[in-house]
Amino acid sequence: MYALVDGNNFYVSCERAFRPSLKTRPVIVLSNNDGCAIARSNEAKALGIAMGAPWFQIKHMAETDGVVALSANFVLYGDMSDRMMSIAAGLGPSQEIYSIDESFIDLTGVPGDQIARAHHVRERILQWIGIPTGIGIGPTKTLAKLANHIAKSADRKPGSYPAELARVCHLGAMPAAELQAVLAATEVREVWGVGPRIAAQLEAEGITTVLQLTQLDPATVRRRWSVVLERTVRELQGQPCISLDDQPSPKKEIAFTRSFGGAVTELGDLVAAVTRFASGAAVKLRAQGSRAGQLMVFAHTSPFRPGPKYSRSITVPLRRPTADTMDLVHAATLGMRAIYRPGFNFAKAGVMLMDLQSGAIEQQELDLEVEPAARGHLMGTLDELNTRYGRGTVQVASAGVKGPRRTWEMKQTLLTPQYTTRWTDVPVARA
Repeated sequence: MYALVDGNNFYVSCERAFRPSLKTRPVIVLSNNDGCAIARSNEAKALGIAMGAPWFQIKHMAETDGVVALSANFVLYGDMSDRMMSIAAGLGPSQEIYSIDESFIDLTGVPGDQIARAHHVRERILQWIGIPTGIGIGPTKTLAKLANHIAKSADRKPGSYPAELARVCHLGAMPAAELQAVLAATEVREVWGVGPRIAAQLEAEGITTVLQLTQLDPATVRRRWSVVLERTVRELQGQPCISLDDQPSPKKEIAFTRSFGGAVTELGDLVAAVTRFASGAAVKLRAQGSRAGQLMVFAHTSPFRPGPKYSRSITVPLRRPTADTMDLVHAATLGMRAIYRPGFNFAKAGVMLMDLQSGAIEQQELDLEVEPAARGHLMGTLDELNTRYGRGTVQVASAGVKGPRRTWEMKQTLLTPQYTTRWTDVPVARA
C-alpha cells in the first residue's frame, strides 16, 4: 500500500503561511523574471487565470479583481519542502520524494487505521508549518496518485466526490461498488501517466473515464498504444509495476540556465553570469556525489525581440573529472570568452555538466597546485557556509560583488522575504 502526500497549491501556500492576510485573496506566483503564472490559489483559478498566463496580459486584474502577484521565492519553497517532507516521513517506513511538493510513502507493514493515521499526519503538517495537504492511498503508486487527485478535488469542489473523501482518500479501503462509482466519475485524463495526446486518443475510442480504462485488457493496450500505458492499466487494476525509489538515481546531466532580466551586451556580465551558473551546478553535482568530465556553456539572443540574432555553444573537456567549483568556473568562463561576440543583445545563457561519473572513482595524478583532498574539504566548507548563511554568501570572484541588481540577474520585483533561511527576514511577533 502506498500514500502520496501533496502540498496544495504549494508555492502559494508557502507564501500564505507567513502572510495570513492572503488566505482569501486570489494569489499567483510568477516564473523567473516575473514572466508568467506558475502557481495559482483556488481563488485565482476561479477568476479564469490559466497556468502559464503571461503576467503582462493579466496585470490589470490586480486592480480589477484584487489579484496579488508574487515573484517566485525558491529559497523559501525549498526549505518549506524539506520541512514538509520530514513530517510526512512519519506516515510510513520508506519515502520517495517525487517533487518539491509531493512524496510517496510506503505503508507496508503499518498497523492500525491508515486513514486516521493519514489525517493525523496531515493535521500535523498544517499545524507545524501551515501547509495544507491532500493524501491519497492505494495499493499501487498510480492508484495513490489518483486517490490524491480525488482527495483534493473533493476538498476544493464540494459535490464532485463524496465528502468523506476530502483531504484523505483511501481507494484500497473502499467497497467495490463505491470504488467503481468514484472511478466512473473521474476523467481518464486525470490518470498519472496519461498525457494529453494519449487522453485524446482514448477519448476518441470512447474511453472517457478511469473505470473504462481499468476494464481494458493490458495486452491489447500494449499492442494498440504502448508498454507504458499497459503498465498504467495494470497499476489501475491493482498490480504494482512501479516500485518505490527511496534512493533516486543520480542525474546523467546537470543544467543551470537562466533568462536575463534585461539585454546583456558586455563580456564581463556574461562571465559573471556563467560563474554563478557553474557554481550553482557544482553544488548540485556534489550533492549527488558525482563528478563532471565535460562542461557545455551557451548564450543566445531572444528569438522574439528585434535586432540581430546569435546563438552559440561550446563543450569544454575537463582535465580530469571534477566537482570542484574553481575548475568548473574556469571551464565555463573559458567557454564564454570563446563564443562571445560583441554587438548582440544576449537574452539567456547557461551551463550544462556532462559525462557525469561517480565521485567514488578517483583518478590519481600529480597536482602541484592544491591536493585534491584539500580542495574537496574547501568545497564542502563552501557549501556549508552558503547553506547556513544563504546562497552567494561565499562565491568565486568572477561572479562580481554584491550590490544593485545587475542586468543579467533575474527580475524579482515582487519577491517576499526568505522567512526561514535568513536571520534578517525572520518574522517578529510584537505585542
